[in-house]
Amino acid sequence: MKNIMRMALMVGVAVGALWAVSGDRGYTQAADPNAAPNPYKMQDNWLQLPEGRQLGGAIKVQVDHSDGKSIWVFDRCSSNACNPIQKFDSSGKFVRGFGADMFNQPHGLYVDNEGNVWAADNGARNGKGAIVVKFSPTGQVLMTLGKAGMPGNAEGFFNGASSVVVAPNGDIFVGDGHGGNTNDRVVKFDRSGKQIATWGKHGKGQGEFDQLHGIAMDSQGRIFVADRGNSRVQIFDSNGKFVAEWKQFGRPSDVSIDKNDVIYVADDQSNESRNPGFKTGIRIGSAKDGKVTTFIPTPEAESPEGVGFDDAGNVYGSWTGKMAVRRWTKG
Repeated sequence: MKNIMRMALMVGVAVGALWAVSGDRGYTQAADPNAAPNPYKMQDNWLQLPEGRQLGGAIKVQVDHSDGKSIWVFDRCSSNACNPIQKFDSSGKFVRGFGADMFNQPHGLYVDNEGNVWAADNGARNGKGAIVVKFSPTGQVLMTLGKAGMPGNAEGFFNGASSVVVAPNGDIFVGDGHGGNTNDRVVKFDRSGKQIATWGKHGKGQGEFDQLHGIAMDSQGRIFVADRGNSRVQIFDSNGKFVAEWKQFGRPSDVSIDKNDVIYVADDQSNESRNPGFKTGIRIGSAKDGKVTTFIPTPEAESPEGVGFDDAGNVYGSWTGKMAVRRWTKG
């Protein structure tokens, strides 16, 4: 009996130690990162675009957090006259578009709890770009962060603004960097647009970045950064203190988190040279413990670069190469 009790104690201690290490590292890794089930069915061609409008490279698809069901798409449409920011209702019917002739390289998009639309332009040329613009729900410009066409790393400037998320209290977090000679940092502003914090630099260590390509916030106010070049999601508190890194979601190009702390990560770059063992697709799990519960593989070589969701539990993917936005529904 003593031996049995001793063995049980040793097993318990070992499990506890493993849990502690996993918690410390911030993730637990399954033997096969592509083994999670896929309960979703894909719907293609559900968007009802305006007559004559063709979808460009769709970099971001985003739920309207003010209603939980409207969907916004930010695409790189083919002409200056087209509106790259488009709103659709839950059935895919076009509602409105705006932002024509305002962006060089559409990239990040977030729609806050008041329905305001935040759009990041990571390009900089011809007096445009290197900015984040706040629009009203109907397209009126309410605020501009950064200096149009003037990339930089000093306060008030961006170089490669690629993602944006807005906290319930109005704080704004911008992922500022897109590899190469661009910045590698997160910049925090208050609701008035005053810069109040910045963190990060180029590198592979904790709090360092290589191609910040997406940003999200969970219910605790923690900031999740898709650190694509380092094949990981990094997590910080709202002041930039490092919390954890998660590699089990693949090589992330985008990250979104819903009100139930479900995390959605788009991986369109993993392969045997860049991120061995991982297949491309969308991984879904818990922002609380990092467990991957679902893996949506994509049927062709190219996978979605952007990922979104709605309150009904549908998942959305946006393609830059295929020029498509698809929806997945359960059942």
